[in-house]
Amino acid sequence: QLQASGGGLVQAGGSLRLSCAASGRTFGSGSMTWFRQAPGKERDFVAGIRWSGGNTGTSYADSVKGRFTISRDYTKTTVHLQMNSLNTEDTAVYRCAAAPRRLITSELWNPHAYDYWGQGTQVTVSS
Repeated sequence: QLQASGGGLVQAGGSLRLSCAASGRTFGSGSMTWFRQAPGKERDFVAGIRWSGGNTGTSYADSVKGRFTISRDYTKTTVHLQMNSLNTEDTAVYRCAAAPRRLITSELWNPHAYDYWGQGTQVTVSS
């Protein structure tokens, strides 16, 4: 249902762009979010985008604010995560998740609120 792409190896200070495509589905209203999980750590919310009608909102974890930007391709239900100024703490497996409804803020951080998950894509930042 969700196809993630764009991970890789980059040096600290570099950039990567992740994409998550919801193949076979369109969401008139919805939420798509990126989570990440580093080895030995819990899964963490990274960034999310919610929309209903013409209203779109974005949310970011404090650790990525000002560095990461989440956006949505309205015609393809594809979400992109532009990651700039990467550091070694950003190293993790990134997974996208989607829900066919506009989640409220308190739901965004909860993995159980999502109906669909993409496969993980590895992001490795070297020092």
